[in-house]
This record gives sequence, C-alpha cells and structure tokens, in this order.
Amino acid sequence: MSVTPQPYTFSQRAQKITSSAIREILKVTERPEIISFAGGLPAPKGFPVDAINTAFDNVLRQNGRSALQYGPTEGYAPLRAWVAQDLARVGANDVSPEEVLIVSGSQQALDMLGKLFIDPGSKVLVESPSYLGALQSFSLFEPAYQAVPTDLGGLIPKGLTDERVQDARFIYALPNFQNPTGTTLNLERRKALVQRCAQANVPIIEDDPYGDLRYAGEDLPGLLGLGRAAGATVIRLGTFSKVLAPGLRLGYIVAPRPIIAKLVQIKQATDLHTATLTQMAVYETIKSGFLKTHLPAVRELYKQQCGYMLTAMQEFFPSDVTWTKPEGGMFLWVTLPGHIDSNELLQRAIQNKVAFVPGEPFYAGVTPQTNTLRLSFVTVPEEKIREGIATLGRLIAESGTGLKAA
Repeated sequence: MSVTPQPYTFSQRAQKITSSAIREILKVTERPEIISFAGGLPAPKGFPVDAINTAFDNVLRQNGRSALQYGPTEGYAPLRAWVAQDLARVGANDVSPEEVLIVSGSQQALDMLGKLFIDPGSKVLVESPSYLGALQSFSLFEPAYQAVPTDLGGLIPKGLTDERVQDARFIYALPNFQNPTGTTLNLERRKALVQRCAQANVPIIEDDPYGDLRYAGEDLPGLLGLGRAAGATVIRLGTFSKVLAPGLRLGYIVAPRPIIAKLVQIKQATDLHTATLTQMAVYETIKSGFLKTHLPAVRELYKQQCGYMLTAMQEFFPSDVTWTKPEGGMFLWVTLPGHIDSNELLQRAIQNKVAFVPGEPFYAGVTPQTNTLRLSFVTVPEEKIREGIATLGRLIAESGTGLKAA
C-alpha cells in the first residue's frame, strides 16, 4: 500500500526562491549540437592544470596534516597577506591582512553581505542592468531594489539622487567589464561615485571578478583605493575563479575591520571556514609571481575570442542592432530593435541550435528592457562563433519588417 507524501512546509524565504535563468538555459546547452553563448564560464584552455597539480602535491607532501585540518574562519594567513599586498596594483596601498576574509567563492561573499546588510524592505542600489547572481543572492533577503541608470560608460553617478541614496544600505557595482554589459566605468565616474557615496554615507560593494582580464585600454584604479582617499566605505570582492579556475571556489572580501568582524561571525555560522587545502594550494601556486606569467596568455586568448565575435556581428547582424565593445572580461551586451523580445528570440534560436541569455533577468527595481541580450564569447571556437552569430543575425532580421542584414 503506497502512502501519498504530504507537502513539505518550506519557509516563506525558500518559497520565494526561483531558479537562475542562466542555469536553466545551460541545461539546454548541454546538448552537443547547441552553439552556446549563454554560460559565463572561463575558457578551460586557460586553466593552469599542471601548476595547480604541482601545488596540491607540494602542500600535501610538506604540510599535509595542517592542510587537512580545520582552519581559522578568517582564512589562511599567508594568502590573506598576499591579497592585501596585491591590492596595491589597483591603488589600495594600505590594506592590512586583518581586513581580508577568505570565502568559498565570491558568490558566498554576496550571500554573506546580504545577510549582513539587508532586512526585508531595505533599499539596495544596483546598476541597471546588473549581475544576475548578485540579484538572485540579495533577493533572498527581500530588499527593495532601486535601479541606478547606466549607459555605454557604465553607472551614471549623477543618477545617485538624494531620493535614491536616502537610507540605502549599499550600492552594488562592477566597475570593470561589467556582467552583463561588458562596460567599464571610467576614472572620472569612479571618482564621482566614491565622492557621492562618501557624502551620502552609502557603502559601495565593488565586485571585481574580471579586472585582471583587461586586453585593451589602460588599467584604472579600483574603487577601494579611491574610496579610502575620499572617505567612502568600499567593500571589495575578488575571486580566483577567473585568474586560475572556478572549480577551486576561492574568493575574498576586503572591508573595514568592523565589517570583517561581523562577516567572520556570519561565516562561522555558514561553513566554519573555507577549505584549508585549497587555500594553501592556491597560495603555493601564486606566491612566487605565477600570475604575472600566466595571465598574459589568458588575456590574449580572450582578446582573440572577443575579436572573432565582434567581427562576425559586424558582418551578420542587422544595421539597427547595437552592441558594446568590451576592453576585457567575457561578455558583451546586445540591444535589438524595440519590437523584438529576446525571450521569444531565444526560443527560435534554440530551435536553430544557438543559445544566449535574454536581458530581462538582469534588471531589478525597474521595468526590464526585453529587447536586450548577453553574449559570452570565451568558450566557443572561432568557426562556431561565426556560425552562431550568422544564425542569430538571420533570426533577428526575420523578427521584424524592414530589418536588413548589415
């Protein structure tokens, strides 16, 4: 005799959780015939397998018992010191190791910061559009999003009006090669942003997973250093996912000590500490300057991939379609004629064995622009980029009267 299971009683928070739009699309892209521009995955060609393998071997051989033991919540001390010192590259010269917390990927950092700052109904400022993973993480804590306008130059500091910033818990921003748009905040806007937030006493969460992947233009100082000079509170998130490998699940938070102290308590209740073995192996990999020789090859690979896609778009996309031209990172942003819904376009694209991410889920606190989409170029071979973009160009042209291929 079978018994019909009773429905589970989930928390109200759990009942409001929805699946990531990107993760749902990735289920489709597992089919080998699909040309996928959807995933935000680093190129596996850039993973330093041999160097990481050697590092794990060395750590286990030399410090195996320590590496396999519990560790401090704050993280492995030599790795924290390395992060603090490395931040001088982006203009933050006075960071102490005590201001660094090692976390299990920057996605965990977003979750922890949501727990720290957001109550139901708290005002949270985000770019429009913004990183979907952050929106998904913060939304668990039921914020009231306020969208800050952006353009091809990124976030517009003048959009931080008195009304917008009043009582805001923080502003979340990606100044370098933003996900999803690929745009970069210029120096003038960076200075204006930190000055405005200092004036309004609004903390800035600077998420910078792609900053080391610049392949065009000039390096710019990070918000952390600029913010300290201006008297603003800047919380910087970094990750080893894009410079080494995402499977390591290793990131860090840099923040004033009172914030770190509270985050340590949150992390203790979350997972005690980040994996000791992984921290020690990453430090073993990078401690002698490995990234200085490793990253140029990764940047060149991404530059080539971006170039392949931009060239194909110029050839195959209709003339009234526009797109960003990133100086680094993994993404570019496409704006279609207003009458085209990218959600509907996606369904037709999948039928034609091409996938991308529609723009709608990247918007919060504002009516989404459904005529937008995100393309990722780093994991697709050149010939497949050309084939996939040609298909998309044809489908866009077929989506409305009067559209002609360029």
